[in-house]
Amino acid sequence: MCGIVGIVGKENAGKIIINGLERLEYRGYDSAGLFVSDKQNNHLIKAQGRIKNLEEKMTDDVNGTIGIGHTRWATHGKPSEENAHPHTSQNGRLVLVHNGVIENFEEIRQMYLTDDTFYGETDTEIAVHLVSSLMENEHLSTKAAFQKALTIIQGSYAFALVDKEDGETIYVAKNKSPLLIGLGDGFNVICSDALAMLDQTSHFVEIVDGEMVTVTAEGIQIEDEKGNNVYRESYEAQLDLTDIEKGTYPYYMLKEIDEQPAVMRRLVQEYQVENGKIKLEQALVDEALASDRIYIVACGTSYNAGLAAKQLIEKTTEIPVEVHLSSEFGYNMPLLSQKPFFIFLTQSGETADSRQVLVQINRLNHPSLTITNVAGSTLSREAKYTLLLHAGPEIAVASTKAYTAQIAVLALFAKGIGEVKQIAAAKDFDVFHELALVASAMETMISEKAVISQLTEDYLTGTRNAFYIGRGNDYYVSCEASLKLKEISYIQAEGFAAGELKHGTIALIEDGTPVIGVITEAHTGAHTRGNLKEVESRGAKTVVIVSEELARPTDQLVLPNVHPLLTSLVSVIPTQLIAYFATLQRGYDVDKPRNLAKSVTVE
Repeated sequence: MCGIVGIVGKENAGKIIINGLERLEYRGYDSAGLFVSDKQNNHLIKAQGRIKNLEEKMTDDVNGTIGIGHTRWATHGKPSEENAHPHTSQNGRLVLVHNGVIENFEEIRQMYLTDDTFYGETDTEIAVHLVSSLMENEHLSTKAAFQKALTIIQGSYAFALVDKEDGETIYVAKNKSPLLIGLGDGFNVICSDALAMLDQTSHFVEIVDGEMVTVTAEGIQIEDEKGNNVYRESYEAQLDLTDIEKGTYPYYMLKEIDEQPAVMRRLVQEYQVENGKIKLEQALVDEALASDRIYIVACGTSYNAGLAAKQLIEKTTEIPVEVHLSSEFGYNMPLLSQKPFFIFLTQSGETADSRQVLVQINRLNHPSLTITNVAGSTLSREAKYTLLLHAGPEIAVASTKAYTAQIAVLALFAKGIGEVKQIAAAKDFDVFHELALVASAMETMISEKAVISQLTEDYLTGTRNAFYIGRGNDYYVSCEASLKLKEISYIQAEGFAAGELKHGTIALIEDGTPVIGVITEAHTGAHTRGNLKEVESRGAKTVVIVSEELARPTDQLVLPNVHPLLTSLVSVIPTQLIAYFATLQRGYDVDKPRNLAKSVTVE
């Protein structure tokens, strides 16, 4: 996930772009850059690191009436000034910024650009060279070449392109990555997030996947994939000034769902040290290595996160893992192994049931680790070690970003332990790279809000109950998905192991019962599809959430492929949005539980 801003038609474009990039810095920390022009003078400036590093390189003459800017989180190419955006064509005429992942960049290089020299290592540079190549070899205009390039490029993208010989136009396009047009008086802007340009305008136009937009100071022209003009009304971003942390979002839950890609990248930044090593306290590593069993203790969503990470930890550390509910463990402690190691998962760090267990564990002098979002919280203080989620405050009653952050931190922990043990599965698991890809995949699913909203309306309107089913980790995601749905929409929902439906549960299936199947594992996918057929024969309405490599044409929600150990981080996103939209459609306040005592801690 990266951040894009741009403007055409205002004199102080450089300053406006810098201000916009600062608001988008949560979308990328690796590097930043901008291009501005006043038709006479062109300025291209890049800097590695934070936006302030870019700002320090700005001089008074770096200004103009048109410009584009970018803040980057690396997916292709290491963080560096060379790989920072904007990128230019080989002849220097075109300037491009990009958010997303171009899947066929190698094929494009081999087919169109064998004679080109590249400055950096990014897929974005391939894209701008492609547009330039089409202009030169096929004698196309900038716009026509850009349109043709979009038919060649595969993957996710939000593009902003400027031709230095024009100086009055920004060409933009998107597919699976966010991009908005902001409408001003005598100027127009582009941005990945409305917050970036709220000081310039509050009126924005959404861009649909596959569309290309020509942006000038006088107006915008939207065209679909066939070149037909499209008209779309703008909307006014409603900013609650008394509650600024919610930004333009109507509810905290939606904001926190959208923040998950940024959290993934923040975790990479926080836990990555030199030579790609994971930042873990040596004493923590030593005690984990000395253990013969890992016990994860948690409640609610945190418990589901522990289940989702169990297989990941076992495969990368070769240490057995048990996951326990705090409320049960505290009163009925199982027979422990000789050298147990305890992990407490808690968003708040104040969960009473978990603390009760920790007190007992401390009395037994067993090593303990708290993974929490709140530094200095009770469980953080009282456990021997702490790892932070770095997810930011979670205000909505339904925990979303803490769930994915917990799985990600457990993945980082497991990778660190397994690498020291020289476990093959850990050595082959490039967790930082894979989390970067997860973040992009999350963003792709988050961009499918309109599709998910419609599916929710079609399948869940008026229902009294619903079921999620899956096998392996898909079962654990089903448990979390059902928790979210019943927690805020008050639909009675359950997650079941797909193979267990026939052992009684299938009796609850009747005409119109929604059953949502989660399929991300190749070795169980066909079995889960068979279970979906069983419930369909009894009148169920079925929805399939499936990884791209296992998808069929009739499947409703297709997930980008990610590392098999991390699929839970992506497959859970549409289930969170289903719960959100189901709650809205029933007229409930998403952020406020209906029957929850104030004294209860919600995990």
